[in-house]
Amino acid sequence: MLKLVGVKIYLSTLEREHCTRLWVDYEYDARALTEPLNIGHSKEKAEAWFNEIQRDQGKKHVRLGIFLPDGTVIGDVALQDIDWRNRSCTIGMGIAKIEHRSKGYGTEAARLMLEYGFNNLGLERISANTLEQNKGAQRVMEKLGFTLEGVERKAVYFAGRRWDRLTYGLLREEYDGRR
Repeated sequence: MLKLVGVKIYLSTLEREHCTRLWVDYEYDARALTEPLNIGHSKEKAEAWFNEIQRDQGKKHVRLGIFLPDGTVIGDVALQDIDWRNRSCTIGMGIAKIEHRSKGYGTEAARLMLEYGFNNLGLERISANTLEQNKGAQRVMEKLGFTLEGVERKAVYFAGRRWDRLTYGLLREEYDGRR
């Protein structure tokens, strides 16, 4: 079982009950639109998500739970769509409850995953995508040294309008230079 330990959180393998907990706990914040809302998904969808994680873990993705020191699962973070030949992937993350957002947990989780991806998996490039209105994700990317590489103008229709998708990238040498 993989466990990456930080200061305020640790990352570890997601078990079935963790996926269900995250699924049940997820709170959508209508004041801070970050992503399209999945309406009407049942607990069975959490089971399908767990099965997908198990199927793809270590092959296409490395997905871990974000845990508080007391063992409470509060989110997940993933190196996803890993391209082993080109040594690249994207990073994605979610924090389930509003009360756990904007506390630095996501930044710490992403930092631990970057370290794992560059130093243990031998990745050379990690990218991230977010929508223009997701200021929290943009702050995380900037804190971690990502470079804004491009804007896909009006790429996503969400909440009654079109939004730009921002693409960020971080290269191994940039990561090494910041440590």
